[in-house]
Amino acid sequence: MASAIETTLGKTETSLTLLKVLAANSFDSILITDATASGKITYANKAFKKLTGHDPAEVIGKTPRILQGPGTDKIVINRLTAALKSGGKFEGKAINYKKDGTPFIMYWRVLPITVKGKIEAWLAIQREGSVI
Repeated sequence: MASAIETTLGKTETSLTLLKVLAANSFDSILITDATASGKITYANKAFKKLTGHDPAEVIGKTPRILQGPGTDKIVINRLTAALKSGGKFEGKAINYKKDGTPFIMYWRVLPITVKGKIEAWLAIQREGSVI
């Protein structure tokens, strides 16, 4: 028996509309990158601007490395890189930097978007955290 979301997403037009509304209205930053080795940004939602100060239109074609700086933990970035190379999921936190240079702690998950066994893109869900 199909779940309610499977039933809803079974309709292509409905599923595309649902995903657009979800991404555009999420409280969390959503970033999509292509599946190439360079990992260029193909989509950023409004919450990305609120989180980082970068307008979504200005980051298309750039890499998420624009958020890194001197305090970004290289060990975390190496774990992320390993996950990307293996096609696995990643979850972590690191110090990143807003457009104006302000450091912040970012928690994020990175998930492969796989179609017919091939990774087509990467989805990152991001939010600001604080030191506890």
